[in-house]
Amino acid sequence: MIKKEKKKEIITKFAIHKSDTGSSDIQVAVLTERIKELTDHLKKNKKDNHSRRGLLQMVSKRKKLLKDIKNNDEARYAKLTKALKLKEVKQTNESADEEKA
Repeated sequence: MIKKEKKKEIITKFAIHKSDTGSSDIQVAVLTERIKELTDHLKKNKKDNHSRRGLLQMVSKRKKLLKDIKNNDEARYAKLTKALKLKEVKQTNESADEEKA
């Protein structure tokens, strides 16, 4: 669980405007922090399948949010992935072919 201070710090760092508390950028940043903490937990507790399921849900949600940001504003996507040290998702040949159709 992320502490309140850490979450406030993330919100102020990734806020788009002054009163922003729930934009996609902030959601991705908070999810990334939660994913890091849960990954550390699962390294110690290998049989905790309930937490593993939650982790997979968080990763999936983050992926969807990042895809949405990338489709709307690639510069913002690049800035966010660089700040969070995430890998940029490259399009595979199959998904590129589907978009052309």
